[in-house]
Amino acid sequence: MSNDTHERLQIKSQPVPKQDPRVRINNWQETFLGYSEGAAKIEATRCIDCPDAPCQAACPVGNDIPGALMLLEKGDIVGAANVFRETNHLPDMCGRLCPQESLCEGDCVVGFAIRPEDLQPQKPVAIGKLEAFVTDYQRLTEGLPLPELPPATGQRVAVVGAGPAGLAVAEELAKKGHSITIFDSWSEAGGVLLYGIPNFKMQKEILDAKLDYLWQLGITFTGNTYIGRDLTIDQLFEQGYHAVFLGFGASQGNDLELPGGDLPGVIQATEYLVRGNLKPDQLPEQMREPLPQSERVLVIGGGDTSMDCVRTAVRLGADEVTCAYRRTEAEQLGRVEERVHAVEEGVRFEYLAAPLRFVAGPDGHIAQVQFARMELGEPDESGRRRPVPTGEEFTVAADTVVIAIGYGADDEVVQSASGIETERSLVAVNTDTFETSRPGVFAGGDCVNGADLVVTALADGRRAAETIDAYLNSLPRKRPSAITGLAPHN
Repeated sequence: MSNDTHERLQIKSQPVPKQDPRVRINNWQETFLGYSEGAAKIEATRCIDCPDAPCQAACPVGNDIPGALMLLEKGDIVGAANVFRETNHLPDMCGRLCPQESLCEGDCVVGFAIRPEDLQPQKPVAIGKLEAFVTDYQRLTEGLPLPELPPATGQRVAVVGAGPAGLAVAEELAKKGHSITIFDSWSEAGGVLLYGIPNFKMQKEILDAKLDYLWQLGITFTGNTYIGRDLTIDQLFEQGYHAVFLGFGASQGNDLELPGGDLPGVIQATEYLVRGNLKPDQLPEQMREPLPQSERVLVIGGGDTSMDCVRTAVRLGADEVTCAYRRTEAEQLGRVEERVHAVEEGVRFEYLAAPLRFVAGPDGHIAQVQFARMELGEPDESGRRRPVPTGEEFTVAADTVVIAIGYGADDEVVQSASGIETERSLVAVNTDTFETSRPGVFAGGDCVNGADLVVTALADGRRAAETIDAYLNSLPRKRPSAITGLAPHN
């Protein structure tokens, strides 16, 4: 392909095929079917290799996007995948889960470049779908490339949380020869990637391949261990760990605290998603009972988790699925494509609706939710117009209500330890080094930032690993221990 920018700007964007809504509502396979090799190469040629690469600057992990797409264009698919892997620990997942429209693709010059009058405006290069294509190809043909590991340092690190931040910091430190044990309160590793992302957005085989790769690096996983209850941070140091990284995320669903909120049939988003998407043996005993068949499911909230819930409800066979949000779609957070998919799958949206109370039926089970009709007033601290009541009220019938209004961090982990400061239930850190107020304890991801993106947690984990490695190297060296981690806590 010529390097002439004018010629590249004339190449039309390649649509990414996806399942027909009438088909996909009856299965749990990914909505997007992915590029063919030919279409992926054509899409890659649309990149004009900008000198300042604004797409790379907009990526939280700094992916060399032009470099990867240049290799893809030339047919070196595995080489392109390796470029993404240089900076991103989970590129096949980020290619599916990142909101590229507000990150790399949002700053792609191709999407807003000046063109001749006879050419219609074009979409930005489909960076996310190309990232997923090349890394899928590599995983399925060659597997994930294992690095050559250095000699063991004898230094042991406990990582609290098996989600994106924890996996990233564990991988980086293992590559430097340190012994890593990841502790998680769930039975299986993956955090939000396993327990929060439905299969129709990302098949679990992708996570399984990554976890297998990390096991091959010598990383030990210890599940069913709640740090703060089963073990404390103090006890981790007593057991010989030289450093601790806190990456336990923001897993506590926010509660509306409205009358009737404890009625049977009112459920938090995380529990609804895990019970709806995972096998019983992957869940705690109290969640293993299948969700009851619902005719009318109402999801309260407007973000990506809400879209995951409504689309899960459709696949679980609900006759009527409604999403209630207190603002309008213009103020709604989350990915536009997820809302489009929900509408395609028959989800109804009730905007400008703020819940007032949950109402039981004769059997004591949730039967309906009473709402206040809202209108938009002046902008609030988020910059979005604040919803204010109009005085009108109405009800929505539902036999299952899912609360999906955001997440907060569980500070029980740090409350059980001495010397770690928190701010609004989040772990306080030096934002340059990820050090907490307690020497040897570091933190990153959602437990520091609040509920955020997978890719920002990965970026935190990668940067924190550099500081932790420097800290470990400053300690007196001992001979490597034969202990690589604790036995699973059952």
